[in-house]
Amino acid sequence: MATILPTRIFPIGIQNFEQLRTLNYLYVDKTELVYQMANTNRVYFLSRPRRFGKSLLLSTLKAYFEGKKHLFEGLAMERLETEWTVYPVLHFSFALTHYDKVDNLYMTLDMQLAELEKLYGSDPSAKTPGARLLNVIKKAYEQTGKPVVVLVDEYDSPMLDSTTDAELRKALHLATREFYSPLKDNTHLLRFLFLTGITKFSQMSIFSELNSLKNVSMWQQYNSICGITEAELIRYFRQDIEELAANNDETYEQGLAHLARLYDGYRFNHRGEHIYNPFSIINVLDSKEYGSYWYSTGTPTFLLDLLRERGMPLMDMEGCEAMGDAFDQSTDTLTDPIPVLYQSGYLTIKDFKNGIYTLGYPNEEVRYGFLRSLLPTVLGYSKMESDMSLIAMKKSLDKGDVDGCLTRLRAFVASIPYEKKSDNESRFETIFYIIFTLMGQLTRTQVKTAAGRVDVVVSNNDYVYLFELKVDSTPEQALAQIDGKGYAIPYEADGRTVVKVGVSYDKQTRGIAGWAIG
Repeated sequence: MATILPTRIFPIGIQNFEQLRTLNYLYVDKTELVYQMANTNRVYFLSRPRRFGKSLLLSTLKAYFEGKKHLFEGLAMERLETEWTVYPVLHFSFALTHYDKVDNLYMTLDMQLAELEKLYGSDPSAKTPGARLLNVIKKAYEQTGKPVVVLVDEYDSPMLDSTTDAELRKALHLATREFYSPLKDNTHLLRFLFLTGITKFSQMSIFSELNSLKNVSMWQQYNSICGITEAELIRYFRQDIEELAANNDETYEQGLAHLARLYDGYRFNHRGEHIYNPFSIINVLDSKEYGSYWYSTGTPTFLLDLLRERGMPLMDMEGCEAMGDAFDQSTDTLTDPIPVLYQSGYLTIKDFKNGIYTLGYPNEEVRYGFLRSLLPTVLGYSKMESDMSLIAMKKSLDKGDVDGCLTRLRAFVASIPYEKKSDNESRFETIFYIIFTLMGQLTRTQVKTAAGRVDVVVSNNDYVYLFELKVDSTPEQALAQIDGKGYAIPYEADGRTVVKVGVSYDKQTRGIAGWAIG
């Protein structure tokens, strides 16, 4: 009996444009932007977070420059391109292995160069990767009579794998500089050069010496070249959204809003429209179940290492600010968490005024997933260990049982390894922020009022909790501050029950000493 295939096939794990088109996978047409990019400038760099479609974009460019017209039938490219010139394409990917030693880089380069040398011929005198690359470029140019296209995917993987090993990082930098060195002096042999990655390293010769390189990562016209806009979501996936909503007892409008809360919100230009995470969208629409798809693939090790080294601005991340040129500057090493968090997809552009960007979490998937991934780092807890406590605390808070919630919270804090705790109020606030956020509560810290700032405000459908946290002070004094400064006044017309809670923290035991409820 013949197998009946579904009429709509989601391209999960498919990063090859030819395979996607040949096997009739769903495709959001980006070829108008591809044509624009290919026919304006010649040398590009594009930064986007992981699993955002960079590899598929390069594969699309490869098919275009190889003149595979039949793959673009029915797409914007079909009406835009009339000549379909065939160029030699050299396609490199650095996402093939883990670079915990420099030999892995040489092995990756050797494997890919050897395949190209089978096509265009090798030169026995070319011993280094850079010399072999130059040989392939020259031979491809001579044999075809056409300038060469060079596409490089995840160029920065070797550097990101070596952020905590200075000696290895130096060796990888030297090796990659040597590999790219032919490109800067032979642009006359190139039709198009395109690199993708997450961040930008100045020690790479391609950035420090190839002055014509266009970093289009934050250009408005390419804001949506990777990812899915809301218009594209509705145009290509309305049927799937209706099925997702029905499967979760929602209307179509509720399903669309649910998708926006979880997966929308990325902006790569302050004037650009919001972008949905493509990996999460195709997974949720395929499974018909909401989930943490992008985040379940793991937080990059280099990012956790950086946050450990530089400190974690957890509560400052929502609404943090950066100067306008911060994201286009090259760096020798990853030092500033904020631009890296933006480039990695954990923060996005919320506003831009007077040359200053305001950043924040793009959506709930990232916000909750990011904090959950930091549990082992901040609190010394695994996900499984924390979930039972968080569920119990949430149930107490949902029904207004502050004593029950804080009793469990005290036990939770007491079991945090000693070295993970601190004797200052700011660290205590951080613990509160993470725990209450992961309970699924709307949690804000240092909330401004007319007379001061509330340390922590936690709210759900029925309650608004005002927490004042004090180190080496009594709970009653903390509660008196809430009353004395009128912190509850802005919430009196809210309709929900307002609960005032003073909490004291003992520096000696590094635990919750007590609380008072008003």
